[in-house]
Amino acid sequence: METQCQRVKLNDGHFIPILGFGTYTPEEVPKSEALEVTRFAIEVGFRHIDSAHAYRNEEQVGQAIRSKIADGTVKREDIFYTSKLWSTSLQPELVQSALEKSLKSLQLDYVDLYLIHTPVPLKPGEEILPTGEDGKLILDSVDLRHTWEALEKCKDAGLTKSIGVSNFNHKQLEKILNKPGLKYKPVCNQVECHPYLNQSKLLEFCKSHDIVLVAYGALGAQRSSKWVNPNYPILLEDPVLCAIAKKHKQTPALVALRYQIQRGVVVLAKSYNKKRIRENIQVMISGAVGRGLLSSILHKGHSLSSSQTILE
Repeated sequence: METQCQRVKLNDGHFIPILGFGTYTPEEVPKSEALEVTRFAIEVGFRHIDSAHAYRNEEQVGQAIRSKIADGTVKREDIFYTSKLWSTSLQPELVQSALEKSLKSLQLDYVDLYLIHTPVPLKPGEEILPTGEDGKLILDSVDLRHTWEALEKCKDAGLTKSIGVSNFNHKQLEKILNKPGLKYKPVCNQVECHPYLNQSKLLEFCKSHDIVLVAYGALGAQRSSKWVNPNYPILLEDPVLCAIAKKHKQTPALVALRYQIQRGVVVLAKSYNKKRIRENIQVMISGAVGRGLLSSILHKGHSLSSSQTILE
């Protein structure tokens, strides 16, 4: 089965491929690599590409997409591209210009999905993380309901086909859902989600409101020393995950990805390693792991290693 055929219907009628390619990298990785690996990801079958203004690589990602359109590998409508509104542009009057800036970098006419990247407003300006003399982030005050109205206008203007959120908890989602005069519900909520942080309650909430959960960090949290204690366990080395992978002659990464797919979660596989990119797409091509996987992993964060079963 072609990977682009395996899609989930969004609440606005559009479809999102259930497996996506994540393009975020730490600052030390040259942005030129985003061009090469995104192009490669499309060549091996990825049709869902996820990036953001804050990743500072949309120019390269857009170039990769356009090059694969130009050589006949794909058409524009084959690609599902997600961008995100950064926290310094949450003031309603800044939203459309932020999206237009991304479109200019990408040299595309529209994005398929535009998300509020985080629910934490920061001081408007060119800095991604504006800080004061004390080194602390400079916050802003914005009613996210007004930000959402500006996203709705972007959808109406044809700049994006769908709109959603990222890193929202259920209370923040409810604030949008309960907004008087709501025109479009968020189609998705993109959050960190993997067997150590399975987001089961948030997933249940999203499903009850016909909102798709999109998982980033699906192969384990970004292990930057700024964000993660280096002593924390490495997901892909977890003994239960490795045992399941060994039993089915698959990689732990494929097991982690399949776990999400079987829960109805759209999953982003991020890698700048071509061998792993090629391996990750196999989760859709081969149906890598059997149906018993979901019941084999304990649905309690940081308790995966205590699971009592490996696989049916």
